[in-house]
Amino acid sequence: MIDTAAVERALDEIRPHLHGAIELVSIDGSTVRVRMSGECADCSLQQVTLRTGVERVLRARLPEVRAVVSV
Repeated sequence: MIDTAAVERALDEIRPHLHGAIELVSIDGSTVRVRMSGECADCSLQQVTLRTGVERVLRARLPEVRAVVSV
């Protein structure tokens, strides 16, 4: 089971590097669901940020995370 507090700590590391905002919506098994808002919500690079930034950091901190999905 993925620890919600650990995910929030990892997201806290990521937030200063975003031009928008990101919030944890839910954890479903090994999938973390997030909502990106502000400038990130409509950015054409949102999926790149999600995969190469957010998912990379979460998986490095929490190996049990298999996917990060924006909802």
